[in-house]
Amino acid sequence: MTTSTRAKVGTYALLTMTVAAVFNFRNVVNNSVSIGLASAPAFFFATLLYFLPYTLIIAELVALNKDSESGDYAWVKTSLGGRWAFMGAFSYWFVNLFYFVSLLPIVLVYASYTFFGQEKVFSQTAIALISISIFIVATWISTKGASWIGKITNIGATMMMVMSLAFVILAVGALAGGLEPATPITFEAMTPDFSNFASMWAFLGTLAWIIQGVGGAESVGVYIKDLRGGVKAFVRTIVIAGLAIGMLYAVASLLMTVFVPAGELDYSSGIFQTMGGLGNYLGIDTQIVNHIVGVVMLAATLGSLLMWTSTPVKIFFSEIPEGIFGKKLIELNENGIPWRAAWLQFLIVVPLLIIPAIGSNSINGLLEIVINMTAATALIPPLFIYIAYFFFRKNYDHIPRRFRVGSRTFGMVMSGFMMVIFAFVFITGTLPYGQELWLTLVYNIGGVVIFIGGAMIAYECYIRRLKKRDPQAVLVELSPSAEHMSSMETDD
Repeated sequence: MTTSTRAKVGTYALLTMTVAAVFNFRNVVNNSVSIGLASAPAFFFATLLYFLPYTLIIAELVALNKDSESGDYAWVKTSLGGRWAFMGAFSYWFVNLFYFVSLLPIVLVYASYTFFGQEKVFSQTAIALISISIFIVATWISTKGASWIGKITNIGATMMMVMSLAFVILAVGALAGGLEPATPITFEAMTPDFSNFASMWAFLGTLAWIIQGVGGAESVGVYIKDLRGGVKAFVRTIVIAGLAIGMLYAVASLLMTVFVPAGELDYSSGIFQTMGGLGNYLGIDTQIVNHIVGVVMLAATLGSLLMWTSTPVKIFFSEIPEGIFGKKLIELNENGIPWRAAWLQFLIVVPLLIIPAIGSNSINGLLEIVINMTAATALIPPLFIYIAYFFFRKNYDHIPRRFRVGSRTFGMVMSGFMMVIFAFVFITGTLPYGQELWLTLVYNIGGVVIFIGGAMIAYECYIRRLKKRDPQAVLVELSPSAEHMSSMETDD
């Protein structure tokens, strides 16, 4: 890797990168489509019980591994060793391959509204080809590092937050002015429907979407070395961002049916229906609203695409042992990005963009498939973080760091509680009610088993080769890095 000095980013750039990775008004729409106003209290409790604790855990792990390039890999290795660090980093990279399948087609929807003021109908072939072209450009930009990504996310995330806050303020103002909401905001409407198994399972499965929607805080941990202000600035910024994003999700969900009746929204154009209803109330032409919202959503989604193109590659390939995939593949460029791995990711994503289109007749149908597909798998990487944090607090809590979340017991209880939530939501998210069985078996279950199984085989082959060459190196690789931190502390 070249030793040239990297460009640094400030706290506002980190804030917008966090927003780009975590917040999207589309998540509000998706969950409103699924469970209506019940998504508002679900987002609220997900923020308090999941996102805020998760953000604090990430902040502590970043403070502990402030010199890490990879984030997730180094955090898990701290207490669980190299084998589980590799699996955690691989699962993070793997599940985000599928996330591209949902993110890239929606770019076409937003581009349609930006330039035409309405959604254009694309063939399955066109969806795949245009998505691939966009991903080529995103991959190239992502190899330019945090400074390039930060500049682009600044624009999109700022526009997204401004639009979301404007929607909340104007909707509240309309209600205060006497507007009767299209669907009344009542306690009954916000209560999940558990009257039958189908509705109950649909709600529980949607919790996976919601937790996925408030997740992503770990993605910015890889840029700690690119941040002016270091650990202190990182902790302050990510906690503020976590609280703001979670509350905005909850409030926006509560106001989704002010202008559009519940049940009329769909996945691809729901945000335009919602904003169009607001525009009609204000006397603004629907076409104008569509163009404005299209620009905002396109800019924000492109920023998010850059974050998720770069981050998983950086997490997985930047610090894993070079003997697993070879030195060339994990080599970092002058921006701290494993650029060859980024292009390998591109080659893997291409068939994933093509195959799901077989099971859909439109972008909206494709989105329904891949949202179900990614919701549960996106929960796998945080599980490794919860477990690693639990055992770190249990076995290595004496190691000094600039930030810690409460006492040793509090940290263990908090991470243990999150593992319980994970197990429950993962099951309901993996088996979405009403989805075709073959899609569930191929994507939700089969894909995870095949890819993660393949990763385990690759790692065990590496360990066997290393054991023949250097048995002592195997012990170092498999042992928690906190052991080294402990010994350094003792030596000092």
